Amino acid sequence: MQGTTIMHNVQQPGTTTMAANLNVSKLFRVSSLAAAASLCVLFAGCSAAPGMHFDKPAALAETSNADGDVATAQNIPITPIDLSLIRKMKASQPAVTDDPNSSLYGKPGAYKLGIGDVLQITVWDHPELVAALGQPQQQTRTSDAAPGFVVDADGNVQFPYVNRPIHVVGKTETQVQRELYTELSKVFVKPQVTVRVASFRAGQVYIDGDVRTPGAQQINDIPMTLPEAIGRAGGFAPTADQSRVTLIRDGVTYHINMAGMTSKGRSPSDIMLKPGDALRIDSRDDNGVYVMGEVTKPATVIPMKNGKLTLSDAISQAGSFNAETSDPKQLYVIRNGQSDQPEVYHLDAKSPVSMLLANGFELQPHDVVYVDNNGLVRFSRVLNLLLPAINAGLTAAVLTK
Repeated sequence: MQGTTIMHNVQQPGTTTMAANLNVSKLFRVSSLAAAASLCVLFAGCSAAPGMHFDKPAALAETSNADGDVATAQNIPITPIDLSLIRKMKASQPAVTDDPNSSLYGKPGAYKLGIGDVLQITVWDHPELVAALGQPQQQTRTSDAAPGFVVDADGNVQFPYVNRPIHVVGKTETQVQRELYTELSKVFVKPQVTVRVASFRAGQVYIDGDVRTPGAQQINDIPMTLPEAIGRAGGFAPTADQSRVTLIRDGVTYHINMAGMTSKGRSPSDIMLKPGDALRIDSRDDNGVYVMGEVTKPATVIPMKNGKLTLSDAISQAGSFNAETSDPKQLYVIRNGQSDQPEVYHLDAKSPVSMLLANGFELQPHDVVYVDNNGLVRFSRVLNLLLPAINAGLTAAVLTK
């Protein structure tokens, strides 16, 4: 009996090998099934790979349901960037003769007196009139007027031996001098009269934005041209956009492209400023272009000092395409994303020659430049997400068996 029991508990060597082979075979089948299922999920899930991906046709969500999913979408046509488009864009630029700012041009003239100006009036060989300056000799504050005759709110000045107020607003120094000579000739013999502005206080312009010293600038006998006003404000700041200068006059807004005027042979000095004008210089930082996707350094790219920025400039400043992940054939420019008529442009940049087209395509403020990734990158990203789950499943299968 004891020997019979021992015989039932002893396994043959061949039986152990067969059982091990069966376990390995089952494990292999489980691994194969898991790998096959994983590959199916991989290929099906490439469209749902993490990160941004440009879908065709391009669509913009118009309404959404309660879950936040897109209910209705607006299809956006994709315009290829080619030579015909570049020619069309250049042809659509306004001609040199079509200048909306022509009303701002003028010729420098003599300074016209205004309310608040202070005049220095001298009658030679009559020292008794020196005491009639009308202002104390010592100024206690920088805002105090210089000694002289202040033009009152009615535009008049009072002068000894002249029996009536002399209206001077809108007149030049020479005109006032002649009028005073006529009046004083009734009292003195051939009086020698000199009239000059001792303090300019009648008009000023206001300069704001990207200049070194923004603030009010007084208009004086030096013609207040546009470059003169900017020069008095310390000149452009390093981040100033010389193509986006805004002038507000009498409630009307004018947009001035100083760099464009110079390139077309027109001097910005032809623009004459008037009292009460408000001038603002935009910053290039406010008009950046967003470069996103598979580039070396995604960033907000600011325009050049002349306000221009081409597609090739933006790609270059972003460090060019990422050689490992980008698909240069899928280069897009998305424009006016917040308007009712968004635009999408596409450039096939697989060839370096295509940069000629990119160099002719001018970007606008707040454009989005997007470089898509290639299919292999999407596959790799999905694989990286699924591999931990596959490894965990295989490990569990091994431990179970």
